[in-house]
Order: sequence, then C-alpha cells, then structure tokens
Amino acid sequence: MKRNQIFVVSCLIAVAMMLVACNKKNVQVTTETPVSEATTAAEEEVLPEMDASDFVILSEAVPDVILEVRYYSTYNFVGKRVNGYEQPIVLITKEAAAALQQVSDAVKADGYRLKIYDAYRPQRAVSHFVEWAKVIDDTITKAYFYPQLDKSVLFDQGYIAAKSGHSRGSTVDLTLFDMQKGRDVDMGGTFDYFGILSHPSYTSGLTNTQIANRNYLRQKMLSAGFKPIETEWWHFTLVNEPYPDTYFNFPVNVASLQ
Repeated sequence: MKRNQIFVVSCLIAVAMMLVACNKKNVQVTTETPVSEATTAAEEEVLPEMDASDFVILSEAVPDVILEVRYYSTYNFVGKRVNGYEQPIVLITKEAAAALQQVSDAVKADGYRLKIYDAYRPQRAVSHFVEWAKVIDDTITKAYFYPQLDKSVLFDQGYIAAKSGHSRGSTVDLTLFDMQKGRDVDMGGTFDYFGILSHPSYTSGLTNTQIANRNYLRQKMLSAGFKPIETEWWHFTLVNEPYPDTYFNFPVNVASLQ
C-alpha cells in the first residue's frame, strides 16, 4: 500500500513539473511580437525624405498648365532620362500648387498658359546630374545647353551642385505659352541654358519684347509669393516653402502619392 502511495505521489510531482514547464514556455511565447505584426510596423514606418503625403500632381491641382517634363525625356543637358523620373508627370507641394493656381489664373486672363518644365526633383536625380558632370568627355549636349563653357567649370560656376532647392518640393521651372500664337513666349533664351544669357538681369542682345516677357513672368510669380534666383529666368521658389530643410527622394510617379 505504501509503495502504491509513493508511486502516485511521484506521478503527481511529475505532472506538476510538466505543467510549470508548459506555463513558462507559454509566457515566453506571448511576450514576443508576432512576425507578421513586426513586418507591418516596419513597412508603415516612412523616412521623412520618402514621405510624399503633402505633394500633389500639378496638372490635377492646376488643370490649365501645360507640361513639358524635360527630365523624363532625353531632351535635357544629360541627354538621357534622369534617374527618379518614372512617369511624365510633375509633383509639387500642395502649398506651391495653390500659389501656382493664382499665377495660372492671372496669366490665363492675358491669353497665356503656364508651361512647366520641372518642379519636385528627387535627390537621386540631383545625384545623377553630379555623376554626369564628373564625366568630362561626355559632351553630347554641349552645343545646345553650354556651348560657351567647358564642362569642367560647371561645378565651380554653380550650374551643378550636390543639393537642389527643387528637392524640397516647392520650386518650379516654367515659361509662358501664348495661346493665340500657339507657341512659347519668346524669352530670349532656352530652359537650362548654362550661361549669362539665362540671367534675369541680362539685357545685352535681347529685344525689348524679350525683356518685357521675362519681367512679366517674374512679376506674376512674385505677386503669388514666389522668389526668383539671379541665374535662371525660369526658376522660382515659394517664399514660405513648407519643407525648407528636407530634401525628398521619392520617385516621380503616381505610386509615390498612394
């Protein structure tokens, strides 16, 4: 009888020890984050430079604009489609788009449309410019965009830089399109021409009409809250840009906004 009691007690102790071990194992499992949840959390975390939530497609926000997305094409100083331009659309911050709507309405009343060459420019595109500029013997576009300059001076003279205000999302390159004549307004120089001819203050050799056209565009942009730069007649940045310190790097495509 005693032997049977000892056996029963031993069995009960063994069962108790197994239950304790199982409980410990369960506790350890429940304290871990499920793999699926951890993966979802990582996917939802967006780096600031990849966050396009405050951007819009310009042609949807300002339907009257005309697009000529130069860096999506090969008609640019690189001579190739530029990295980051995955669709022929223009992205821009909501704030800059609202200001451009004012400009669009103003020039449309005078018989013009805004023609947009570029706005938001991914940092990866700027880096593409830098790499292109380092290849000194690649001068396939020299005759069109920098005929009076040696390619080796593009960094020193500020035509190419490691950062661009365009990457902050509130800068735009544009001109005017004359709806009655069916062509671009004569600005006395082409977009992305590297040289003094592109300076807004340059007047030597320009006609009175060309000078007046540049001033007209400049005044319309200033009136809507944009500021110019002194080396490119086509370049304007929203004075109160919402992201003055962020250089975005998401690609130019519709998916970036989703």
